[in-house]
Amino acid sequence: MNLHVGGRERKDGWQIVNVQPGADVDHVADLRDLSQFGDGSTHNVYASHVLEHVHQAQVLPTLQGLYRILVAGGKLLISVPDLDVLCHLFISPWAAKEVKWHAMRMIFGGQVDSHDFHTMGFNEQFLRELLMQAGFSQVLRVPKFGLFEDTSEFKPYGFSISLNVIAIK
Repeated sequence: MNLHVGGRERKDGWQIVNVQPGADVDHVADLRDLSQFGDGSTHNVYASHVLEHVHQAQVLPTLQGLYRILVAGGKLLISVPDLDVLCHLFISPWAAKEVKWHAMRMIFGGQVDSHDFHTMGFNEQFLRELLMQAGFSQVLRVPKFGLFEDTSEFKPYGFSISLNVIAIK
């Protein structure tokens, strides 16, 4: 089984897990509680721009939950807003007010509904350390996954605003 957490785009071989029900959602669940999935039941988990919605104190237990459901050698493909990139963009003296506003919304969430608030920020150092603490043996940064058309490949200013990594159990 392959799980697309927070997804909306149907793709063969992937089941969609989302906190909100939808036409293509296979499992309504919160990323923080994947207890409906057994230990080692999943080969791959894809989560693009969802981990930043988890409160700081719940990030490590959430990553441990993702680790638990993966088979040995399974992969967590995870994308989060890259706080280093967004902070540089925000403080750039050359960035227009609209660009700074957009960077701020990517840092704190679009806030269009009760689920669209960011409560944690990540850079490569923070994310790598947390994934290793959760038990992952390897963490590899990648420019893109090439699986789904989503924010993981978003380049509004000619460069990626996402931190994309593959963590291997």
